[in-house]
Amino acid sequence: MSDARPIEARGLTKVYGERRAVDGVDVTVEAGDVYGYLGPNGAGKTTSLRMMLGLIRPTEGQALLFGKDPLTAGARALDGVAGFVEAPRFYPYLTARKNLELLAAFDGGDARTVIDEALDAVDLADRAGDRVGGYSHGMKQRLGIAAALLRRPRLLILDEPTTGLDPAGMRDMRDLVRRLASDGLTVLLSSHLMAEVEELCNRVAIIRTGTILYEGQLDALLRSHGQSRRLRVTDPQRALQLGLKRGLTLRRSEGDGLELEADDEDVTAFTVALGAAGVGIRELTTGRASLEHLFFELTEGGAEEQGDAAPAEQVAVA
Repeated sequence: MSDARPIEARGLTKVYGERRAVDGVDVTVEAGDVYGYLGPNGAGKTTSLRMMLGLIRPTEGQALLFGKDPLTAGARALDGVAGFVEAPRFYPYLTARKNLELLAAFDGGDARTVIDEALDAVDLADRAGDRVGGYSHGMKQRLGIAAALLRRPRLLILDEPTTGLDPAGMRDMRDLVRRLASDGLTVLLSSHLMAEVEELCNRVAIIRTGTILYEGQLDALLRSHGQSRRLRVTDPQRALQLGLKRGLTLRRSEGDGLELEADDEDVTAFTVALGAAGVGIRELTTGRASLEHLFFELTEGGAEEQGDAAPAEQVAVA
């Protein structure tokens, strides 16, 4: 079934005792997507990913990988699928190359012949002879992608690949994902970092307390909420308090920024009030709503978040 979708999940549900960790998740990943799978910590992302990969059995529902159900087809369903869920693990006392050689031997086929290519792809060729125990966290994450690339995948699944990275490491990981996607690889990127997803992904699903709140084109989601105003001010906390007192819909964003939804008249009155309160305005721009703003709008409020009830063991697919 070469034309089958990389992932097609319908009604995935996982119940632990009286807790529904995942509740009726539908996800469709098309070939060529860079698909963002978003949700707060404990929203059900990792549990649903494990079900999609056949690592745990769903209470209800089904997931197909390129048309195959991993629960019935077994390892054959993972042909063309690679990546890692949570974090990659390696033998720290062995070199990067030796770790990849062991994985290639386990995988069989021609995996060993692509080790150099995989190391080049993640910019680790010059450190391949170093023991992994001396690697930084970011280097281990990139080595995890190199391990996945040994399988020559058509679908790469990355669960929070930039967690724990410094800004330079996050930039390098985004650049790597962008390069892989430009080569035609389908990527499912699970993350809670909105700026990262907005920069990389063309389609998204947003999950909260185990339920999908939105699934579809990222551009369509951003367009559906119209325009927002973005303010940079000298005292964002004071500005936030003033805006809320005036009944405005606004939110803190990165640094000294605020996002607000208001008509021209209310914006004018708000800027006058800021000046009267001694809050300087560094910048005022109009643009489409950010993914961060929409994410919080969709996921905040309502029932208290429930955590993934599955055990937290590391699971790798590579």
